[in-house]
Amino acid sequence: MAGNDTLKLALHQNKQWAQATARDQPDLFPTLAAGQKPKILWLGCSDSRVPETTVLGLKPGDVFVHRNIANVLPPTDLSSQSVIAYALAHVKVQHVVVCGHTGCGGVNAALGNQKLGLIDAWLMPLRKLRAENRAAWDEAGLSEKEKALKLVEANVRQGVQTLKENAEVIDGMRERGVEVHGLVYDVGSGELRELEIEEGEQEGKKREEAFGTK
Repeated sequence: MAGNDTLKLALHQNKQWAQATARDQPDLFPTLAAGQKPKILWLGCSDSRVPETTVLGLKPGDVFVHRNIANVLPPTDLSSQSVIAYALAHVKVQHVVVCGHTGCGGVNAALGNQKLGLIDAWLMPLRKLRAENRAAWDEAGLSEKEKALKLVEANVRQGVQTLKENAEVIDGMRERGVEVHGLVYDVGSGELRELEIEEGEQEGKKREEAFGTK
């Protein structure tokens, strides 16, 4: 199907969806028009196969979203950091999720040293994670597919660490029990898996002292 036909079909289906939703859930659109109160901030990949609200089984208005190539979260990126700050300080989300996924093109490019142009600079954090872990992965005899999954997981863990060093997140965790989660989405099965990312009490206090603000 040509691109124009695809968009035309999508717009037609939007009207059908809007009419059906208004009929089945008459309060939804009036409620959304009055404002939003999502409890989840989702920081994910731009990949078309990972539509956050759909895979979570939720509705419009339930998830505040920021997506970029390979769900990289540099602490100096104004776009993602602005979303995080707004979601925590003003929207008052309760859960902050960073989600990677299997078959990630950005991860595969970083793992294989592929030259992609402008995006190469964006993927530098992934290349650094690969460099830090490659010897251990080689020693363990991992396949390229297994290495890719390990890099997806390492990137999510790094994202969680970056989030926990964010002043707004620290305030949210301290003042109202905000929770930070690292997830991996399996494109082949449609299932989400939460990574175990433990932090000791003393480690948490040191992080709060180093990165918290007053």
